[in-house]
Amino acid sequence: QVQLVESGGGLVQVGDSLRLSCVVSGRTLSSLVMAWFRQTSGNEREFVAWVTRTSVATSYADSVKARFIVSKDNAKNTVYLQMNSLKPEDTAIYYCAGGRTISTGRTPNEYEYWGQGTQVTVSS
Repeated sequence: QVQLVESGGGLVQVGDSLRLSCVVSGRTLSSLVMAWFRQTSGNEREFVAWVTRTSVATSYADSVKARFIVSKDNAKNTVYLQMNSLKPEDTAIYYCAGGRTISTGRTPNEYEYWGQGTQVTVSS
């Protein structure tokens, strides 16, 4: 079966950087559109970024645009989220997601595969 395993979360200070990784097994990464979502307690899962199968295109939520970079290494079956200039409002559990076909790519129900999440906490 397909498994997604995130890593790289942690506790950082405002303005710091952090890189999340998501290793995919059971399916080749080049067959999937990959995305990152985040969620805080009591709130719905929020779109962060997606990257197409061949990394030709990316898309970002306005709240992270120009600060976060999504990328994938198909040879390593790994997706990354480079997070720069972190703010307290970036604190959340970050989830990696994969889908075979998407529409906007900004809603959770477009993605079949999910990781277990990794906590990111930005302290002021």
